[in-house]
Amino acid sequence: MDARLNYFADPTAGKAFKHFMSAGKILKESSLPAATQELVELRVSQINGCAVCIDMHTKEAAAAGESAVRLHLVSAWREATVFTEAERAALELAEEGTRVADAAGGVSDEVWARAAEHYDEGQLTALVVLVAFMNTVNRLNIIAQQPAGDYEVGQFH
Repeated sequence: MDARLNYFADPTAGKAFKHFMSAGKILKESSLPAATQELVELRVSQINGCAVCIDMHTKEAAAAGESAVRLHLVSAWREATVFTEAERAALELAEEGTRVADAAGGVSDEVWARAAEHYDEGQLTALVVLVAFMNTVNRLNIIAQQPAGDYEVGQFH
Protein backbone atom coordinates (compact mmCIF):
# COMPACT_ATOMS: atom_id res chain seq x y z
CA MET A 1 0.00 0.00 0.00
CA ASP A 2 1.31 3.42 -0.92
CA ALA A 3 0.31 6.67 0.72
CA ARG A 4 -1.83 9.04 -1.31
CA LEU A 5 0.39 11.97 -0.37
CA ASN A 6 4.05 12.32 0.49
CA TYR A 7 3.94 14.97 3.18
CA PHE A 8 7.73 15.03 3.40
CA ALA A 9 8.17 15.92 -0.27
CA ASP A 10 5.58 18.68 -0.37
CA PRO A 11 6.99 22.14 0.43
CA THR A 12 3.77 23.44 1.99
CA ALA A 13 3.37 20.38 4.18
CA GLY A 14 7.05 20.55 5.08
CA LYS A 15 6.69 24.12 6.33
CA ALA A 16 3.53 23.35 8.26
CA PHE A 17 4.88 20.12 9.76
CA LYS A 18 8.04 21.84 10.95
CA HIS A 19 5.91 23.96 13.29
CA PHE A 20 3.41 21.22 14.01
CA MET A 21 6.06 18.71 15.07
CA SER A 22 7.74 21.31 17.29
CA ALA A 23 4.43 21.48 19.18
CA GLY A 24 4.64 17.70 19.62
CA LYS A 25 8.15 18.07 21.01
CA ILE A 26 6.95 20.65 23.53
CA LEU A 27 4.29 18.20 24.71
CA LYS A 28 6.95 15.50 25.19
CA GLU A 29 8.86 17.94 27.40
CA SER A 30 5.81 18.76 29.55
CA SER A 31 5.30 17.52 33.10
CA LEU A 32 2.60 15.08 31.96
CA PRO A 33 4.20 11.67 32.64
CA ALA A 34 5.77 10.09 29.55
CA ALA A 35 3.99 6.77 30.12
CA THR A 36 0.65 8.55 30.30
CA GLN A 37 1.42 10.38 27.08
CA GLU A 38 2.19 7.15 25.23
CA LEU A 39 -0.95 5.45 26.55
CA VAL A 40 -3.11 8.42 25.51
CA GLU A 41 -1.46 8.63 22.08
CA LEU A 42 -2.08 4.92 21.57
CA ARG A 43 -5.71 5.04 22.75
CA VAL A 44 -6.63 8.04 20.60
CA SER A 45 -5.04 6.32 17.61
CA GLN A 46 -6.92 3.09 18.33
CA ILE A 47 -10.24 4.93 18.47
CA ASN A 48 -9.51 6.69 15.19
CA GLY A 49 -8.15 3.57 13.49
CA CYS A 50 -4.82 5.19 12.61
CA ALA A 51 -2.62 2.18 11.92
CA VAL A 52 0.60 4.14 11.39
CA CYS A 53 0.18 5.91 14.76
CA ILE A 54 -0.71 2.67 16.52
CA ASP A 55 2.47 1.17 15.06
CA MET A 56 4.54 4.16 16.15
CA HIS A 57 3.22 4.56 19.68
CA THR A 58 3.23 0.85 20.46
CA LYS A 59 6.89 0.63 19.47
CA GLU A 60 7.88 3.88 21.22
CA ALA A 61 6.12 2.84 24.43
CA ALA A 62 7.73 -0.61 24.38
CA ALA A 63 11.16 0.92 23.80
CA ALA A 64 10.56 3.23 26.77
CA GLY A 65 9.93 0.18 28.96
CA GLU A 66 6.15 -0.14 28.79
CA SER A 67 5.02 -3.73 29.32
CA ALA A 68 3.39 -5.76 26.57
CA VAL A 69 0.49 -6.53 28.90
CA ARG A 70 -0.35 -2.85 29.40
CA LEU A 71 0.01 -2.10 25.70
CA HIS A 72 -2.32 -4.96 24.80
CA LEU A 73 -4.88 -3.84 27.36
CA VAL A 74 -5.08 -0.16 26.40
CA SER A 75 -8.10 -0.82 24.20
CA ALA A 76 -9.87 -2.44 27.17
CA TRP A 77 -8.50 -0.21 29.93
CA ARG A 78 -11.81 -0.04 31.83
CA GLU A 79 -11.71 -3.76 32.59
CA ALA A 80 -7.94 -3.95 33.12
CA THR A 81 -6.29 -3.72 36.53
CA VAL A 82 -2.86 -2.71 35.23
CA PHE A 83 -3.48 1.05 34.97
CA THR A 84 -3.24 3.60 37.78
CA GLU A 85 -6.23 5.76 38.67
CA ALA A 86 -4.41 8.73 37.11
CA GLU A 87 -3.84 6.83 33.86
CA ARG A 88 -7.47 5.73 33.83
CA ALA A 89 -8.60 9.33 34.23
CA ALA A 90 -6.33 10.41 31.35
CA LEU A 91 -7.58 7.60 29.11
CA GLU A 92 -11.20 8.47 29.90
CA LEU A 93 -10.61 12.14 29.08
CA ALA A 94 -8.80 11.13 25.88
CA GLU A 95 -11.73 8.97 24.81
CA GLU A 96 -14.36 11.65 25.42
CA GLY A 97 -12.13 14.27 23.81
CA THR A 98 -11.72 12.06 20.73
CA ARG A 99 -15.34 10.96 20.48
CA VAL A 100 -16.68 14.51 20.57
CA ALA A 101 -19.60 13.78 18.24
CA ASP A 102 -20.44 10.54 20.06
CA ALA A 103 -20.19 12.17 23.48
CA ALA A 104 -22.84 14.76 22.53
CA GLY A 105 -21.17 17.59 24.36
CA GLY A 106 -17.52 16.64 24.55
CA VAL A 107 -15.80 15.93 27.84
CA SER A 108 -18.27 15.70 30.72
CA ASP A 109 -17.80 17.56 33.99
CA GLU A 110 -17.43 14.21 35.79
CA VAL A 111 -14.62 13.08 33.51
CA TRP A 112 -12.91 16.45 33.82
CA ALA A 113 -13.16 16.32 37.62
CA ARG A 114 -11.59 12.86 37.73
CA ALA A 115 -8.68 14.04 35.61
CA ALA A 116 -8.28 17.17 37.75
CA GLU A 117 -7.92 14.96 40.84
CA HIS A 118 -4.70 13.54 39.39
CA TYR A 119 -3.17 16.27 37.23
CA ASP A 120 -2.33 19.90 37.90
CA GLU A 121 -3.34 22.67 35.50
CA GLY A 122 -0.16 22.42 33.43
CA GLN A 123 -0.53 18.67 33.07
CA LEU A 124 -4.24 19.00 32.19
CA THR A 125 -3.34 21.57 29.56
CA ALA A 126 -0.72 19.22 28.10
CA LEU A 127 -3.23 16.35 28.17
CA VAL A 128 -5.90 18.35 26.32
CA VAL A 129 -3.42 19.62 23.72
CA LEU A 130 -2.05 16.08 23.32
CA VAL A 131 -5.51 14.67 22.62
CA ALA A 132 -6.16 17.40 20.04
CA PHE A 133 -2.68 16.95 18.54
CA MET A 134 -3.13 13.19 18.16
CA ASN A 135 -6.55 13.59 16.61
CA THR A 136 -5.03 15.92 14.01
CA VAL A 137 -2.11 13.60 13.28
CA ASN A 138 -4.47 10.63 13.00
CA ARG A 139 -6.62 12.46 10.48
CA LEU A 140 -3.64 13.52 8.39
CA ASN A 141 -2.43 9.91 8.24
CA ILE A 142 -5.85 8.36 7.65
CA ILE A 143 -6.78 10.76 4.84
CA ALA A 144 -3.46 10.11 3.08
CA GLN A 145 -3.63 6.36 3.84
CA GLN A 146 -0.17 6.24 5.37
CA PRO A 147 0.88 2.57 5.58
CA ALA A 148 1.84 1.01 8.91
CA GLY A 149 4.44 -1.50 10.00
CA ASP A 150 7.72 0.11 9.00
CA TYR A 151 8.11 2.57 11.85
CA GLU A 152 11.45 2.45 13.68
CA VAL A 153 11.80 3.74 17.23
CA GLY A 154 12.99 7.34 17.27
CA GLN A 155 12.27 7.89 13.60
CA PHE A 156 10.39 11.15 14.14
CA HIS A 157 12.01 12.33 17.37
